Amino acid sequence: MQTVKITECPRDAMQGLHEFIPTEKKIAYMNKLMECDFDTLDFGSFVSPKAIPQMRDTAAVLDGMDLNDRTKLLAIVANERGAEDASAFDEINYLGYPFSVSEEFQKRNTNATIEESLGRLEKIQQITLRSEKKLVVYLSMGFGNPYGEAWNADVVFNWSKRLSEELGIGILALSDTIGCATPENVDYIFRSLIPALPEVEFGAHLHVLPGSAESILAAAWNAGCKRFDGAIRGFGGCPMAKDDLTGNMPTERMLAFFKSKNVHTGIDEAAFERATLEALRVFPV
Repeated sequence: MQTVKITECPRDAMQGLHEFIPTEKKIAYMNKLMECDFDTLDFGSFVSPKAIPQMRDTAAVLDGMDLNDRTKLLAIVANERGAEDASAFDEINYLGYPFSVSEEFQKRNTNATIEESLGRLEKIQQITLRSEKKLVVYLSMGFGNPYGEAWNADVVFNWSKRLSEELGIGILALSDTIGCATPENVDYIFRSLIPALPEVEFGAHLHVLPGSAESILAAAWNAGCKRFDGAIRGFGGCPMAKDDLTGNMPTERMLAFFKSKNVHTGIDEAAFERATLEALRVFPV
């Protein structure tokens, strides 16, 4: 039976909400998600509370979580200080860094140019290696660019190759930050990258428009992607992108898709139903 890795992203679902979710409420939700046996839980971030105030209690949330050896934990960082803070926690397995092929979005998202971001990333990689963690680099604007900058598959390929060969990045998650991906360009990019860089584990972090989830998901899967991010009910999106945000890939639609293909996700369906009910108590609907 084929298998797929599913990362649930409550951090991405929560980070753009203006009303602060109480820490205890976050902990209760995270613990429901831990029972689902996702491969990875993108649970929080170590970034400036001025930039992402919703995540200012990540360390406290971690302290209250019921951990297990079935689900790995990922935290987002935006600079070396965040990486040092996150790496101090033995419970965290992955650090995630948003690296954009768009100069404009890189500035909006991390207050740095691409070259400055590359320098940060090199230092963050050193921190993760020293602390025996793994670095997941999110290649933002991986399927298009809304800012009028040059964008094509070669841009994505060249940055993927450079990050792999120069910095030793082993996991690259191509990110459709604004919901502009099409099945055609998703298929083309993954079919180009995966055979060319076999030492890299490629993932898909897709923000989708209503009605486009299954076709884009199928394109990524059929092109060889075996690592997918999502959020229950498609909650969330990137607060640094633009106002008319698309939502995250709905996890329940991913699970239905993979079940129809007889692909093993490792997810406990009963626990997932309970987590979905908890999500409706956490997020405004």
